[in-house]
Amino acid sequence: MKKFNPDQAGAANGNYFALPFTPKEADIVLVSVPWDVTTSYRPGTHRGPEAIIDASAQIDLFNARVPKAWNIPIGTIAVHDELPVLNRSARTMAETIIHCWEAGDDPMESGLGDMLEQVNQACARMNRIVYLQCSEQLRMGKMVGIVGGEHSVPLGYLKALDEHYGSFGILHIDAHADLREAYEGFTYSHASIMFNILKTISSVASLTQVGVRDYSGQENQIICNDARIAFFPDHALHEDMYEGLTWREQCHRILESLPDQVYISLDIDGLSPELCPNTGTPVPGGLGFQQVDYLLYLLASSRRRIIGFDLCEVAPSGDNPWDAIVGARMLHKICCYTYLNNNK
Repeated sequence: MKKFNPDQAGAANGNYFALPFTPKEADIVLVSVPWDVTTSYRPGTHRGPEAIIDASAQIDLFNARVPKAWNIPIGTIAVHDELPVLNRSARTMAETIIHCWEAGDDPMESGLGDMLEQVNQACARMNRIVYLQCSEQLRMGKMVGIVGGEHSVPLGYLKALDEHYGSFGILHIDAHADLREAYEGFTYSHASIMFNILKTISSVASLTQVGVRDYSGQENQIICNDARIAFFPDHALHEDMYEGLTWREQCHRILESLPDQVYISLDIDGLSPELCPNTGTPVPGGLGFQQVDYLLYLLASSRRRIIGFDLCEVAPSGDNPWDAIVGARMLHKICCYTYLNNNK
């Protein structure tokens, strides 16, 4: 750290926040997963991790709530060589399948069954790669954060946490419920991540969903009938605010639904779309940056322990870095609060 001055502009070095820590030196390691195979509306989230790294070099690393935030040892895991190649080939096939659905046809009845299976196999391979990367870091005592990529990418990490920790809950901030089963035929769809987690990760005792404002009737049935799910949709949060409930009071209600160990899953489209206009599936409404910041700070300050996190669905557009600027700052907040929480 002798050559690192946090008060000067960050020198781009390929690491998140231009920090000088190697993964071996770090307490928190960030795993990039450049993936957008199943994105159903607009692709581009595969460029999210790289764009966030570029934007993060400009962040002032001071945080008034976290002492010496600039000195938090955050390391960057290099992108697995197989992922970009796998993403390109699988995305090309997935687009053919998605276009088939959009034309009103069933891919299975249109001779695309083998292609669909290849996409699902590619996604399974991605999950395996993420699982192996995260398992290795957990065995070394690291705190791990996933940077997507579409929201399907943390499933492998959750499987690693399942083996490493006991029972835990998920704080899920998102515009969508992500409870669809094999959406568009993709077993590991970005719209199916929470369905797959609840189905396959036995350690997940609860799922607290915040800011959701776009979900199907079938998803609503799951929300109403699965006792593990605590639901704080966007319309209800705003109704309570209009009727006089403060955001602090609402945050405490949210936190009360969480167990002692908590995983944070933050889809950037949980924020208001002016903060993430190029994300894959933006939805009107949503949370403000400061609202999410305050909720995460209260979580970090509570008796609960943060055991991991992901930030997904950041998608840059051309020369406009705005989405990445917001994503980088939100990522740094999560890292700061995770470190604060685990070093109380």
